[in-house]
Amino acid sequence: MSPEGHEEREGFTKDVEVVASAVVDAGLKVHRALGAGLMESAYEQCLAHELGSRGLDVRTQVVLPLLYEGKQIASGYRIDLLVEGSVIVEVKSVDALSRVHEAQMLTYLKLSGCHVGFLMNFNVALFKQGLRRFVL
Repeated sequence: MSPEGHEEREGFTKDVEVVASAVVDAGLKVHRALGAGLMESAYEQCLAHELGSRGLDVRTQVVLPLLYEGKQIASGYRIDLLVEGSVIVEVKSVDALSRVHEAQMLTYLKLSGCHVGFLMNFNVALFKQGLRRFVL
């Protein structure tokens, strides 16, 4: 989960790092503008708007299929934001991020084939307190 050494990871490129940096910057801008206390859906829509205004391709509520023995299973997994087809963002507005949220992100990274993801909890005083980066 550490960003150290990510340059050696197969499939990890500088382009992904540029997108990841833009995602964090956009999240910070949204948090500064709105503060804590809103619903996740509000932060998700504002973050999608902010990223889109920066010229990034952003898809919201992306269905993530689960394949089991060659069969697609309707599992109900949905990625909050998929940025440039390579960075996953899960938006939260909770008292604290938990291991369940981390497990959710790791599952999404594994199923999607993406290498970088962010958990962003907007229900915090300082944005950095609610930000978690994941690298597979």
